[in-house]
Amino acid sequence: MARKIRKGDKVKLIAGDDKGKVSEVLKVLPKKSQVIVAGCKIVKKSIKPSDSNPKGGFVEKEMPIHISNVKKVEEA
Repeated sequence: MARKIRKGDKVKLIAGDDKGKVSEVLKVLPKKSQVIVAGCKIVKKSIKPSDSNPKGGFVEKEMPIHISNVKKVEEA
């Protein structure tokens, strides 16, 4: 029986640039079969100046990873 991955679970990345990292799931996107994992697949996004950020610039954020590239880690 497959165990579903949910927000807050510890997972290990089994593919991609961050292969081998163990981290926590921040968000699950079930319609796209993707998850967002803390500290993995970080990209720099440019943002326009706004009231909250008058200078604009770059922000680092996590991007979604396909659910087949993560494996749930059992906590003992």
